Amino acid sequence: MLLPQPLAHGRLVQRYKRFFADVVLDDGRAVTAHCPNPGAMLGLNTPGFGVWLSAADDPKRKLAWTLELVEADGGLVGINTMLPNRLVAEALAADAIPELTGYAVHRREVRFGEASRVDFLLTHPDREPCWMEVKNCHLSRTKGLAEFPDCVAARSLKHLRELETMARAGDRAVVLFVVQRTDCQAFSACHDLDPAFAAGLDHAADTGVEVLVYACDMAVGEIRIARRVDWRR
Repeated sequence: MLLPQPLAHGRLVQRYKRFFADVVLDDGRAVTAHCPNPGAMLGLNTPGFGVWLSAADDPKRKLAWTLELVEADGGLVGINTMLPNRLVAEALAADAIPELTGYAVHRREVRFGEASRVDFLLTHPDREPCWMEVKNCHLSRTKGLAEFPDCVAARSLKHLRELETMARAGDRAVVLFVVQRTDCQAFSACHDLDPAFAAGLDHAADTGVEVLVYACDMAVGEIRIARRVDWRR
């Protein structure tokens, strides 16, 4: 998918209160940007890192700038947690995820579980429905290894349990991790940062929930889901 253009480059001053980032742009302007990421952003919130911001012309917005990309570990890392669902929708439409082809209808935000909405419901008259949750992943503490989550993710654990229910009922259930970086060839749950989620992911897989991990090609102008990454239990 294409990112809003043009993007402005700058240097991160600080990220604070989860949703705010102070940035000095290359032209010298100091701005405060919306940070669309509720996680800890470990390894990506270091002052001085290069960042890319998009600008909105909506006068109703309190913050005109949005933090989209961070320059880290020699490449670009996407931190906008709103993008993975859009990236997946685009990939599904293009049949770019082989494990998820062959469905006639792709519905989004469908009610399921206990007062929840599943990210995608894929259906076809001749197949069992496929319930799919999408998770954004950008943490990498070991070279080549992507990890999730970067903080306690109680809501994500709840989603896994709801997917288990669908799998037990005979439907297909999938959790898809979208790695918004190019330098990872493997994926693992963060046993130290959230042992409950790590155990929950193993349990979900043993119950019949499919675990898929896909990494993205990253550029200043475009992000797209590109290749499968191995899951290390």
